[in-house]
Amino acid sequence: MFKAMITALALLFTFQASAEETRIGDWTVHYSAFPSTFLSPDVARSNNIERSRFNGLLNIAVLDADGKSVQVALNGEGKNLLGNVRQLEFQTIREGDAIYYIAQYPYRNEDNVLFTIDIRGPSQGGELSFRHTFYTE
Repeated sequence: MFKAMITALALLFTFQASAEETRIGDWTVHYSAFPSTFLSPDVARSNNIERSRFNGLLNIAVLDADGKSVQVALNGEGKNLLGNVRQLEFQTIREGDAIYYIAQYPYRNEDNVLFTIDIRGPSQGGELSFRHTFYTE
């Protein structure tokens, strides 16, 4: 339980520090992309996340009109400027009522990536698309 709480707090801190948001229907979608080195080694290990200066993370949370987490299905990809496409595999992290969706994305320095993610719920869905540049440390 203590590890889960630390995980949630670490992800929440990272998420809030650099998150953006958009609307899809009645949902508010919060999203961020950041290097996996932002996570502590313990948090990365407890969530099976490779902590590396060449590994990025996407963090997505979907909230309903009341601000409550929504369980959704995510399917997406990242495409760099060279046209290389990588499919995203999302992991669901639950802590209390909060639900986060995390995907790892390997990158090289100054990789500019267009992420396109299909988000589907029981009553609605839509597409999230955003661009992010990753830098190695």
